[in-house]
Amino acid sequence: MTEEKVAIELSRVEALVLFDLLARFDKDGELTVEHQSEKRVLWNIHCSLEGVLVEPFSPDYAELLAEARGRVAD
Repeated sequence: MTEEKVAIELSRVEALVLFDLLARFDKDGELTVEHQSEKRVLWNIHCSLEGVLVEPFSPDYAELLAEARGRVAD
């Protein structure tokens, strides 16, 4: 697997909603959705990633995911 970059776009309002969600996660250590807008932003990001990633449709997806998690983990 390469370290190729993937770009997705967010509107400024989506970015603000996502920022607050991630700031709460950083502070509380729990990822909780408190508003429907947070779900919408996460769904939009998921859809964007579906459009640029081929790995989720690969027969060896589990192995690719395990490798990616290992490379990203601290």
